[in-house]
Formats: sequence, C-alpha cells, structure tokens
Amino acid sequence: MTTRRRFLTSAGVVGASTLAAPAVVRAQAPIKWRLQTYSGAPLGAHVIKPQIEAFNKAANGEMEIELYYADQLVPTDELFRAMQSGTLDAVQSDDATMASPVDISVFGGYFPFSTRYSLDLPVLFDRYGLNEIWAEAYGEVEGVEWLSAGAWDPLHIFTKDPIRSLADMNGKRVFGVPTAGRFLARYGLIPVTVPWEDVEVAIQTGELDGVAWCGFTEAYEVGWADVCSYALLNNVTGAWCGSYFANSESWAKVPEHLKELFLITIDQSHYYRQVWYWGGEAELRVKGEKMELTTIPQEEWDQVVSDAGEFWEELASVSPRAAKVIQKFKDYTEVMEKVGVPYRYS
Repeated sequence: MTTRRRFLTSAGVVGASTLAAPAVVRAQAPIKWRLQTYSGAPLGAHVIKPQIEAFNKAANGEMEIELYYADQLVPTDELFRAMQSGTLDAVQSDDATMASPVDISVFGGYFPFSTRYSLDLPVLFDRYGLNEIWAEAYGEVEGVEWLSAGAWDPLHIFTKDPIRSLADMNGKRVFGVPTAGRFLARYGLIPVTVPWEDVEVAIQTGELDGVAWCGFTEAYEVGWADVCSYALLNNVTGAWCGSYFANSESWAKVPEHLKELFLITIDQSHYYRQVWYWGGEAELRVKGEKMELTTIPQEEWDQVVSDAGEFWEELASVSPRAAKVIQKFKDYTEVMEKVGVPYRYS
C-alpha cells in the first residue's frame, strides 16, 4: 500500500508538472522574397516561372518567392537600383537592360558575334573564366550579389517590311537590347525603348517597325510573330546572356541549404531554356508559317562580321576588365574555328 501510494503521488507530481509547462513548438515564419524578371508574363512562363514554382515547392514552407514580370513593380531599367535598395530581393535580367553600374554591363544581353550557339555561353562562363570576372565586378558594388549567368535564344530581327540588304535596315525603328542596338545603329537601325508589354501594340500602330530582341521561339510565344511579317535569318549573336542577382542583405538572411536549393533550381532553369529555345528555333524556322524568311547576301554580312571586330576593340578600351572579357571571346573563337565539326561548320 505504501509503495502504491508513493507511485500515485509521484505520478501526480509528474503529471501536474507536465500539464503546467507544456513544450511549445512555434513554426518560424517563412522568408519572403520579391523577385522581378525582365520578361513579360507569356515569356516568363518559360524562362523563370517553372524555376520559382519548383523552388517554392522544395523549400517546404521555409521560404517563398513572389514572382513579378516586366515593369510590374519597377521599370526594367530601374531593376538594379530597386534591388540594391531592397525594394526587390532578387532580379533576373541581363546586365545592360537593367543598367548595371559595372564596366562589364555591355556584355550582358546580346554582344555581337561573341557566341554562335547557346551552349557557347555557359562554356565561356564555366571554362573560360567569365564566372570569376562577373563575380569580381559585382563584388565591387555594394548591396548586390551576382549569382549565375545562363544562355537564352539567338538574336534575329523581325519586321513589318523585309530586310534583304544592309540598306534595308536604314531608318527602321526596333525594340531591342542596348548593346546590340548600339552596334546595329551603324547600319541605320534605330533602337527604341518602350515597356515590354507595349511592344506588340507599338508595332501595330507604327511606333515600331519591328524587334531586335530575341529569336524565333520567343517571337512566336509572345505574339510578335503575329504583327511582324518578315524574319531575318542573319543573326547577330548566338545567345542572349542573362543573370540572376540578389540583394546582399536578403541573400545573407537565407540559410545555407536554401541558398543551395535556389542555385540548383537556377541551374535547372538554365537547362530548361537551353532545350526550349534550341528545339523551338529549329522547328519554327522550318515549320513556322507566320513570317517570311529573308537573308542579307553573304558578302554584305561578312562586312558586318568584320565591323564587329572593330566594335570589340572599342569596348575593350572601356577598362582592363572589359579588355579581359574581349580576350576571352577571342580565345574561345580561335578554338572553335580551329576545332571544326561539330563545334563549327563554317
């Protein structure tokens, strides 16, 4: 009886103690990010939305990224400043379009004849040192982290009226990325900046004569092939160079395992675009029926390629780091020209 009484007394004390001070488990509030891309919603459905959805799912409630498309929160040319100030936590864009204040910004987007194919770009970053150069450049800018660069589509010119010679470019107003527009301006093409969502209407109303912004996949996907009648097959470069960036304070608050997850899904996004664009370009050039294909004669286009060499030297003079990038392009081009098939066919 004494043993039983002691047990009940002890059990009562333990039970009372347990009830009086229960263990409290509080769920930590998820990290919230706002990320804006350079692209409008139709294109964004391919170039970033799958990545953000995959990340949010895999983050399992620990972090959530809200995705915004072109100009939804801030104008595209203010993306860098908005991210630097913390208005945005992250950005997907090329360096030139978002007005990055670095000496290598001209190489973002389409840099004339720096690549022939989309696979050239990741090779330049991973094996020819552009990763280190980009990290160095952005490491000198307060408040911003450069995370990763990837390839998009080749640059073609789509217009309402045909381009069959360099002379046909003269006076045509096109929506395009800054560096390529600067180069093409020497042939009379006029780069015009309008909000991304307004491009289609601007072509319909005559404010624009076309676009020098993308390849066939994108032109069909976003509706520009519906308002342009001609597609120029001579392309100025083989791949658009775009990157992911983050606000430094926002990035520092993310746990290491979620940083790794974000970088992994970025790599997956790079791979997705490689396949989506590469397959789309081929199919639409062969089977696409919305635009008539035109070409500039080879002897004229050879002059454009030659002029690009002068353009390279002009931009190499911007800074020692810019000269280093140009030298990487030269080194890579030399290897590709010497190796031949299947890396280069001509």
